[in-house]
Amino acid sequence: MKQDVVVSSLSKRAAASGKQSGETPLQNALWRLERLEAQMQKLSELVRDHAEDVDRLVRIVAEDRNTIRRQLLRKHHERVRVRKHLRTANAKAVFDE
Repeated sequence: MKQDVVVSSLSKRAAASGKQSGETPLQNALWRLERLEAQMQKLSELVRDHAEDVDRLVRIVAEDRNTIRRQLLRKHHERVRVRKHLRTANAKAVFDE
């Protein structure tokens, strides 16, 4: 239903524009082709911009993941150092007794 309305609207508009400007079907086809090429060029630019944005987001997320990983690794090393220190302190206390 919706497609029928769009198609009929386009055909009416094409017929009206052709009658008003005195275009031949060949001129109309050339105009449509030029317009389609311009739209394809614009679409290509938008796709390229989108890809660049996605690449930037991927880099940002990777940097954030790397930062978080380093922080977690630092915390882990700190806990290991504390446990090692406690073990040596406990061992000295046992031998001192």
